Amino acid sequence: MWYNGQVVEQYKRKANAICVICGKAVYKRPIQIQNNKKGVFCGSVCFGYSCRKENPCLVCGELILAGLNKKTCSRACANKNRKGVIYKIGRPHDKLKDMRSIKESLFRVRDKKCERCGFNICKILQVHHKDRNRKNNATDNLEVLCPNCHAKEHYMEKI
Repeated sequence: MWYNGQVVEQYKRKANAICVICGKAVYKRPIQIQNNKKGVFCGSVCFGYSCRKENPCLVCGELILAGLNKKTCSRACANKNRKGVIYKIGRPHDKLKDMRSIKESLFRVRDKKCERCGFNICKILQVHHKDRNRKNNATDNLEVLCPNCHAKEHYMEKI
């Protein structure tokens, strides 16, 4: 740099800190070094890397950004992670479909009316398990009831 016809050496501050991420020597004011709890950074890029939260891939261990909510880093790792998992065909957790099919099979065997009071609108009839075990769908354990009789069975005290 020239000043009044003379070459003047440009003023440079000596580095007094080292970047935590890249290891580059940088100058920071002493108060900045004291106040920064995470350490000293050479710029916004290194500061950004320090703020990242990363989780390892379940298969290969490669780091993935935590904000993406991923468990694997790629489709290949996802396929390896899924290997051996047996999926049920159809709709495995559809209770409504199961109860509807049970109700229809009961209608084929018995009348389409409440077995206690004789109410005959079959759209609102319900299936009651006598032993209160929902998994026991044997025909002798099931009973077709209207909503009133079903509520009496479950919620009213027997006298």
